[in-house]
Amino acid sequence: MVIEEKNIEIKNIQNEEISIKELILRIKEWVKYLKTKFKIILLATILGGLIGLIIAYFEKPIYKATLTFAMEDDKVGNGGLSGALGLASSIGIDLGGAGGGGAFAASNLTELMKSRLIVEKVLLSSIENNGKIITLLEYYIDKNNLRTKWKKKKSLNNIHFLPNEDRSKFSLEKDSILKVIYKTLINKDNLSISQIDKKVTILSIEVNSEDEKFSKIFCENIAKETSDFYIQTRSKKARINTDVLQKQVDSVRNALNNSIIGVAAESDNVYNLNPAFNIRGASSKKRQIDVQANTAILTNLVVQLELSKITLRKETPLIQLIDKPAFPLEKENLGMLESIILGGFFVSLLSIIYLIFKKLLNI
Repeated sequence: MVIEEKNIEIKNIQNEEISIKELILRIKEWVKYLKTKFKIILLATILGGLIGLIIAYFEKPIYKATLTFAMEDDKVGNGGLSGALGLASSIGIDLGGAGGGGAFAASNLTELMKSRLIVEKVLLSSIENNGKIITLLEYYIDKNNLRTKWKKKKSLNNIHFLPNEDRSKFSLEKDSILKVIYKTLINKDNLSISQIDKKVTILSIEVNSEDEKFSKIFCENIAKETSDFYIQTRSKKARINTDVLQKQVDSVRNALNNSIIGVAAESDNVYNLNPAFNIRGASSKKRQIDVQANTAILTNLVVQLELSKITLRKETPLIQLIDKPAFPLEKENLGMLESIILGGFFVSLLSIIYLIFKKLLNI
């Protein structure tokens, strides 16, 4: 039995050696065959290189705009992630308090910035282009030659998005255009919002497009519109309280000024008054009481107003801009040499595969 097992092992080893030899011989045969087709493979490589060169020549570069920001908040009880609500102050951004998370938590900030509300506000914002004030959406349409593509549709020929136009009165065609462009822009290849490190409250907004100016403006305005939305939402109650107090202060101050003028007028009327006619001095004394009462009320309201302003300022986080997009933007495109090499490689690879399959089918 032992001898038989050894014989079987020897045969298996011999079979494996034969299989390896056959494989090597096969590979040599294929290499020899491909050498006979060298001219075809070389021609395919040259053709692929030319295709790569043409693609590189006509391909438009992608301009990348990046804005990074951090925030320090007095209300640190909610953890570091709440700091993700801060946006760049150097481009006119001033956020309210970041107390409770919710829609403005770091985990939701990405979706908030990509929301249709924010993106549409950015697209409908006004910019200056060649001395004219137009919307960013109109600029995007012109730069991407979309109207050329719309020529076949008569309903789209005369559509324009004007500055300060009432969004609620948009036609069905305008809504459709906005929706299509919105979905294009929020694609992960065009708009990316991420937290650089979970341990720190630093966020990055990245916009990629074929137009350098659009990338920069869209990136900055995404941050600004999110900031404005935050202010209107999170600081609404505190601002309403401050506005009410301000109106009360102004009203009481006007009443006090009128009372002071009234006291002066009554004093003039009773100048050198005969002491026997005290009744004539009563009106002046009433005016003085009004002055004293209004002074006390105004003093109290001014204190409350200043306290309200301090509270509002304390609820406003400190925005720290780290980087913002600046011209010239980073340009991403495939170089001529890279395109030629990649084109030649892929086409030559395809030609080799074709030749192998052709020989196999003939066999």
